Amino acid sequence: MQDLFRRSTRLLMAGAFVLLASTAHADDSLYRAWGGKAGIRAVLDDLVPHLKADARIGHYFKDINSRHLAQQLSDQLCIQAGGPCTYDGETLRKVHVDMGITKADFNRLVELLQDSMDARGIPFSAQNAMLARLAPMHRDIIDVKPEN
Repeated sequence: MQDLFRRSTRLLMAGAFVLLASTAHADDSLYRAWGGKAGIRAVLDDLVPHLKADARIGHYFKDINSRHLAQQLSDQLCIQAGGPCTYDGETLRKVHVDMGITKADFNRLVELLQDSMDARGIPFSAQNAMLARLAPMHRDIIDVKPEN
């Protein structure tokens, strides 16, 4: 039953993702609900090894420095949560151009992120709020082609 609920929630969140803008938020309540920088980093430190080991999407991450990836993702989530972070990496579009990432690949990453959020005790409402803020990023990740 919980699995069915999670799948239904993912579908609802996917619809909400498209409606929300991918901008930083002045309200830091989500940042606090995640436990600040340390809480966000703990989730990403849990997630990155799972990304690299995953049979379906691990090939995208195998040659990436785990520590650097966790830091870059932590900075992005911190900003989305309304925290006092900055991101100094490349744009998502530039990083993902011509990688051929599919919607299924993207959804698998979301599943693994949800598992890491559960493992680190992130409240369900805070999980949903973060996923809703991250969802618009799919446009810069899924099957991105070079701009002419």
